[in-house]
Amino acid sequence: MSIQATARIVATRDGLPVLVSDGPLAVRRTRCTGPYTRVTVVGAMSAPLGGDRLAIEADLGEGARLLVDSAAATIALPGQTPEQAHYDVRLTVGEDAELRWLPEQLISAYGSDLRMRTRVELAATARLVLREEQILGRYGEQSGTLATRLTVHRAGRPLLDQELGYGPGAPGGWDGAAVLAGHRAVGQLLVVDPEFEDKPAEPQLLGETAVLTPLAGPAFLVTAVAPDARELRRVLDQVLQAQLPG
Repeated sequence: MSIQATARIVATRDGLPVLVSDGPLAVRRTRCTGPYTRVTVVGAMSAPLGGDRLAIEADLGEGARLLVDSAAATIALPGQTPEQAHYDVRLTVGEDAELRWLPEQLISAYGSDLRMRTRVELAATARLVLREEQILGRYGEQSGTLATRLTVHRAGRPLLDQELGYGPGAPGGWDGAAVLAGHRAVGQLLVVDPEFEDKPAEPQLLGETAVLTPLAGPAFLVTAVAPDARELRRVLDQVLQAQLPG
């Protein structure tokens, strides 16, 4: 039996007026030091499975500071139906608000078929740190089919629109030397900050399999591949620590 569920977070300068869990998506307020309100996503059951439609929405009002993480990795699994699973993330960040979206990895298990879409709407003075990590197959296992799309608008204008596809049915060459070269961990780190308008980030090679690319806006994107989840996280954490010491 397929599941349809949506979890919703609304953050203001003063707190969390809305924190709604649904189905396998449990959202809980957790302790956090510093200026942020922290919410942790806790998986209440195995999901997403084939045919499931899951969504998380986060809406930050003016001046809100929100950090969202997760208690464990999300595992896309095959279900009793051959239908694709869908997982949508919708984020809205208001004026002078800041969102740090730092979930654990998404693991694409063999036989699964997941479509994941993340859509972000930023006000002109909003700040964003967004991390996505995809692990293609569990240990010793081939990847499932995974297609992701990340779309970001700032002040109503496009900032980033990126699609990625892996596994059976993905465009030819996805696992070749020009794309993954046999690596099974893929990650992106997007940082948007109005301060970059006066001092844009510089392009950087971060070792042999990662790169920092300035975007056409006050933002940069780090793209990395690695042999495993641990090495991928190390690379992305180094960038976070260097660029965002707070």
